[in-house]
Amino acid sequence: LMKAAEKFDPDRGLRFSTYAVWWIKASIQDYVMRNWSMVRTGSTSSQKSLFFNMRRVQAQIERESAVLGETLDGHQLRARIATEVGVSVADVEMMDGRLSGSDFSLNVQQSNDDDGRFWIDTLEDDATPTAELVGEEHDQRKLRQWLVAAMGALNPRERYIVIERKLRDEGRTLQSLGQELNLSKERVRQLEAAAFNKLRRGLEGQSPELQAFLG
Repeated sequence: LMKAAEKFDPDRGLRFSTYAVWWIKASIQDYVMRNWSMVRTGSTSSQKSLFFNMRRVQAQIERESAVLGETLDGHQLRARIATEVGVSVADVEMMDGRLSGSDFSLNVQQSNDDDGRFWIDTLEDDATPTAELVGEEHDQRKLRQWLVAAMGALNPRERYIVIERKLRDEGRTLQSLGQELNLSKERVRQLEAAAFNKLRRGLEGQSPELQAFLG
């Protein structure tokens, strides 16, 4: 939501709620993909489309085939799905395995013997693969707190402009704010830009890694 507030431009004639829904939906989809499996599911736009649409497209193809009296084998079905979604057959096969299977737990014994080893005991611990994920989740939790703190660096007029322009459901135009504040449209734009520069510096001062959130 804060990302949408930063990027939103009321002068384009789009409602903030409509614009924010796109960002929220994208964030939810990214979260679902990241947490579906410990194995990375996909990162490209076509892979994401396949992840969220494969089962629907497959069901549609199967219904159409039944109506036409066609019998598709596994390869033909995957080829149809690939054509429909615009990906390769290999991508469909990979995604089918991700969606159909489940992660295998290494915290189980290799056998039922009392002294049976756990599968995890057979792996070498030469890295800490979860460190990056933990750091990413931590940054996202802290971002909202840092943004609120950074708002404290703005003077009352800058803070008012940011709130009215970016944080309202229907952000106000530069002209509307200019008339209220007895300022020119260009002056309001300058104050808005200065306010976001302060916010950007404040957030970057907290964590350089947050530049990705600032665009």
